[in-house]
Amino acid sequence: MIRSMLAMLLLLGALAHAAEGAFILDYKMNDIDGNEVELSRYKGKVLLVVNVASKCGLTPQYAQLVEIHKTYAERGFQILGFPANNFMGQEPGSNEDIKTFCVKEYDVAFDMFAKISVKGKNIAPLYAELTSATDNGDHGGAIPWNFTKFLINREGRVVARFGPRTKPDSDEVIAAIERELAR
Repeated sequence: MIRSMLAMLLLLGALAHAAEGAFILDYKMNDIDGNEVELSRYKGKVLLVVNVASKCGLTPQYAQLVEIHKTYAERGFQILGFPANNFMGQEPGSNEDIKTFCVKEYDVAFDMFAKISVKGKNIAPLYAELTSATDNGDHGGAIPWNFTKFLINREGRVVARFGPRTKPDSDEVIAAIERELAR
């Protein structure tokens, strides 16, 4: 009887977890230097997860990402940049090339990760999870282009998604970040 009740509680917990949307803190990813990073280290922080590229018309969004990171980092906000070469070869370089570009051109100080695939048959499991999120409306669906942004709450769940052309410092994004930081 106790075992069946425990099994039922575990099942209910798993169903609640699935119903709440993407839970990215369970993943491990390599940073831009090749070191494995457990994303659980970000528990308690509000995150903006962005697929980035160095040779894209939207690459100037790096400057805005740098500024909002500076503005909100002390309040528990972190940006996670994931370079991807899924769109017209706009991120062709090695991780070292990408890191050099980001530091030299934009003075990027937020966390950058190793280049991954954000769509298609080789999609990284993290992005498979992010694009399947459906909590608080429809955050799911394939990544349409570079600089798609996912806002993640302090528990590691997707709470908002912003398209590539939505600038990181737009009123909409800033309001969502501030709302999550206030919780």
